[in-house]
Amino acid sequence: MGIDYELLGQRIREARIKTGMTQATLSGIIGFSPAHYSHIESGKARINLPTLVVIAQVLDTTIDSLLYDSTPVLIDSYDKDFKDLLEDCTRDERGILLQNAIQMKAVLKQNR
Repeated sequence: MGIDYELLGQRIREARIKTGMTQATLSGIIGFSPAHYSHIESGKARINLPTLVVIAQVLDTTIDSLLYDSTPVLIDSYDKDFKDLLEDCTRDERGILLQNAIQMKAVLKQNR
């Protein structure tokens, strides 16, 4: 199984657009020419791991989200983590945790 550089480029582009950053701005930050960076987003250029790490950091995202269309392994892991967290909680504790999670989610969405 190889890396689909076209899909990787699309995901990088989507992440860049979410941040409101232009190709020129991002290419400048990572030290690439705008033309070379454009080739990354179009899938015409392959990128190495250090470059992918820098792009993910600049775009405030994870390498996993850039490499995979969906991350069922991560989702399963998070589900297990939440299940383990709640396993020994009382009903009241679960209610408190739920309310805190709802409030935290609202704050996170506000800060996007």
